Amino acid sequence: MIITGTVKKIRKPKSWKHSPQITKNQLMRMREEFWDTAPHYGGRKEIWDALHVAAEADLDLAQAIVDSAGVIVQSADLTICYDERGAIYELPKYVLSEPTNLIRDS
Repeated sequence: MIITGTVKKIRKPKSWKHSPQITKNQLMRMREEFWDTAPHYGGRKEIWDALHVAAEADLDLAQAIVDSAGVIVQSADLTICYDERGAIYELPKYVLSEPTNLIRDS
């Protein structure tokens, strides 16, 4: 499978709500669990690592990371990406941004 196209400019995901509401600590645990298991979903570990760093970076740095790693961005919010071999990388919104209804830990 060959995927071609122009480079998509990365943007933040649209606002979203988690149901049920979660705390910041719960969100961080969900993110850790996703990134710990992500390479088992298929694809290459170095692409998962690049996406992990990009997901936590500001938009300009994230763009540079995915461009230099050869990541093909299908959805500008990084929820769907491919590598040059055609492997798909699907990122849940909770690793890319916080829900609008996040409960702040006290």
